Order: sequence, then C-alpha cells, then structure tokens
Amino acid sequence: MLAQRKRIPSVRPDGRATSLPAPTGGWNARDSVANMPITDAVILENWFPSTTYVEMREGYSRFATGITGWTETIMQYSGSTTNKLFAAAGTVIYNITAGGAATSNVTALTNARWQYVNNTTTGGSYIQAVNGADYMHVYDGTNWYKDTDGVPYNVTGVDTRTCIGITLSHNRVWLTQTGTLKAWYGPTGAIGGAFNALDLSSFCQRGGYLMTIATWTMDAGYGMDDMTVFITSNGEVLVYRGDDPTSTASWGLIGIYWIGSPIGRRCTIKYAGDLLIITRDGVQPMSLALQSSRLNPRISLTDKIQLAVSQAVTSYGANYGWQLLPYPNENMLILNIPVSESSSQQQYVMNTITRAWCKFTGWNAACWELYNNEPYFGGNGYVGKAHDTTADNGTNITCNGLQAFSFFGNRNQIKQFTQMRPLFNVTGSPSVATCINIDYDTSDPTSNIAFDPTTYSTWGTSTWGSATWAPGASVVGNWQGANGIGRAGAPHIMTEAQGITLQWLAIDIIWRPGGIF
Repeated sequence: MLAQRKRIPSVRPDGRATSLPAPTGGWNARDSVANMPITDAVILENWFPSTTYVEMREGYSRFATGITGWTETIMQYSGSTTNKLFAAAGTVIYNITAGGAATSNVTALTNARWQYVNNTTTGGSYIQAVNGADYMHVYDGTNWYKDTDGVPYNVTGVDTRTCIGITLSHNRVWLTQTGTLKAWYGPTGAIGGAFNALDLSSFCQRGGYLMTIATWTMDAGYGMDDMTVFITSNGEVLVYRGDDPTSTASWGLIGIYWIGSPIGRRCTIKYAGDLLIITRDGVQPMSLALQSSRLNPRISLTDKIQLAVSQAVTSYGANYGWQLLPYPNENMLILNIPVSESSSQQQYVMNTITRAWCKFTGWNAACWELYNNEPYFGGNGYVGKAHDTTADNGTNITCNGLQAFSFFGNRNQIKQFTQMRPLFNVTGSPSVATCINIDYDTSDPTSNIAFDPTTYSTWGTSTWGSATWAPGASVVGNWQGANGIGRAGAPHIMTEAQGITLQWLAIDIIWRPGGIF
C-alpha cells in the first residue's frame, strides 16, 4: 500500500504586483479624477507623451541676444535662394539671421506686434508687415522700406497705419483694418498699388470688428478650391469662394457660420489641408467647426484639456501672445499661453500622432516662429531656440507627472501600498522624487530616490574583449518604499535634471488587499 502524501495547503501571497504603463495618453483636464484611463495623467508638466513612453522635454538655448525688451514678433524671410530671420522688440526690428548679437535694422517704430506675410511677385520676394500703428513695412531681401517710399511699395486707398492684419489669398494682399468690419484688397501679383474695401458690416449680425483674414482649402488640399475666410471678434466666420472681389462671376459668399470668439490676432494657422483657430471653445479645425456649429465640443483638438484651456482663456484671454506653432520634426503642436505679458508664459503641447497633451513651463515665450524647420521663440532681451539642448539655457529642466488614479481592480477595497519601482531609460543619474498619491491627493513627492545606471567603458582606454560598451542609454529601476492606505493610488514622479535624456517607461507597484468599505 502506497503511503499517502501529505497535502500541503496552498498559501495566498500577501502582496500583489501591478505594472502600469507610462501615461502616454497625456494630460487629461476634462474627465473626473476618479474616472480616467490609467494611461492618462492628472499632471504632465515638461513630460512629453511619445507613442510608447513619456520623455523629459528638451531645453532651449539663447540664439540671439542684445535685444532691448520683449521680442514680440519673429519674422522669417524666404527668398528664392536666401532665408533670413528678424525679431521685433520695443521700437526696433533686428536682424538675427546669424545668431549672437542682434543687429538693428529699423528703428523709431511704435510697437513690435507685427503680422506679416512672405509675398513673391515678378519683382522679387518680399516680407510685408503691419502693426496697426506704423506704415506697412516691406523687406526686399536687402533693405526695409515703408509703403510711403514710392513705387512699388506705395499703398493708396487705405492708411496702412490703421491696418493690423495681413494675409495673402489668391495672389492678392488683404489687409485687416483696426476696429472695423472692412477688409482691404490689393491688385493681383503686387505688393502695393490701389487697395479697395470689402465692407462686411451688412453681413455680420453679431457686430464687432474683423479679427483676422485667412485662407482655407475645403477639399483638404487636393484641389484648387481655396477659400478666403473672414473671422470677426464675435466669432462670425464669412467664407468666400473666388479670386476677384470686383467680379460677381468669380467671387461669392458661400456661407456665414458661428464659432467661439477667436483669441488674439494670431488666432489662425494653416495645418495640413485645414485651418486651425484658437477660440473660446478651444483649438478647432475649421472643417469640423463649421459642420458642428458649436453643437459638438468634442471636435476641438483641445477637447481632452478643455477645462484648462477654458480657465486660461478666462484668466489670460486678453493678454498678447496667444499663438499656434506646428513643429513637424518632433510631431508637436504648440499652443502658447500668455500667463503674463511681462514675466511668464507657458505652452500646451500636443503629440500630433496620438493627440495626447502635456504642459511645458520654463520657456517664457511672447511669440513663435519656425525657421529652417526649428522652433524659435521671443524672450525678454533674446530670441531662444527651443528643443535645442538638454538644459534650459544652462539650468535644470523640472518635470512633474501625476498618473491617473487606479482602483487596482476594485473600487471599494482598501489597499496598502508598500513598494514601487519606476522604470526609466536614461543616459545619466537624474534626481528623481517619487511617491504613491492616495485617493485624489495631488501633493508633490518629498523624497528623492537614487539610481545606479550601469557604468560603461570609455573608448580608447578600456580593454577590448572585457569592457562593457554603452548602448547610449540604459534601463534602470530600483525598488523603494511606497507608503499609503486608500482605495485609489496614483504614481507621482518629479525630476530635475540637465545634460541627460530621460524616458519614463512604466512603474511596478506592490500592494496588499484590505477590507471593503
């Protein structure tokens, strides 16, 4: 008879392990903190949500210096063979093409808030710029002129000192006149000449004044169906088809639409085959905004952070500096938020692949421009080149990320959190503070953790065959204590570093189940 084997009772492990991915879904300022996807974040500051990880943003360097006051406009000249960069601050336009010390080109101006276009005619390539106070200024590739300096710069019919916006549509220059519902258009293929008025006052039921003029392609850029769009301060949008306002046969009103009131003179930007508009309803693509007639707020690109956008518009909507900038090289769309005109600004930044958002701080930018496919911004006394280094002009970059709260499978069960292990891909040894926030507490962590990345060998001094060579970055993760008792928990990670790259990959959490309350 075989001996009966003694049965050993199974023991249920006390601790449970859960691995959470990095919050690549981005900043969520729309949903309840108790009902967010775990891939979202309550706070995501200076952490950019890539497609597979969240990474510390890059920094900036001071590209041009020696500028007096805030740089409020950056203008790119695009000639047939030459590109140049100009910055306007105070009463001066500077040439900053070479970087370093800026060179004064135009002085004795009234303000630095210019709107401009690049216009190429049979006579050459030009910048044309207006600011609502000075005569229109024109740059011909060599020198700056005013529109009173003679042919071909002269503009008749309207005093360009009263014009605050400029647009190029169907090879015509259009001017937005300050405080009116009049748009002024010039001759085809010219930078000056006789301008005529298109008075929109009889069509605008909501009154106000003309905020801006833009072009929009209704067929998403596949054909020649470009429209001229007039947007008023009260959110009326008039869309015209055609290229000759003097001819009823080739010019006609397609429709009048209502959107949220636009924010700032630089409220529009061409984006792929569409037109994006900064409004009180968020950043909206024209193609969807006109279809919804404000009935569906989810068409806004900023839908997921709409509460933050609405609060920013309420608090800072009257400030100068609202602007959009696409940055294709890094799949970013930058929305500049002028928290203060004289001290600080911040950016809400979208990943154009996933439409995940985050917030950047530390780039105090009054304006933006893309030059040679790289982003530049106007600072106080300088022009900065963004996304250029791994430090903010030699100082640390501070990141703050609070992931969405998780119930770890049971909303009603109490959990005791005991350990956590953040996983990073890093090129150095950053200073990182982490904790588990409990039950919707958003306080910052207070204790730092140390990482010990693998030490790699130095080329030229280490022994071949026995040395360990660096792959460029290493994955590190150390267990640490994570004290907290509650129903929901959220990983919170802060770091302050420079001179390294840092990617947040995932986080492992050990917790014990408790009772149900």
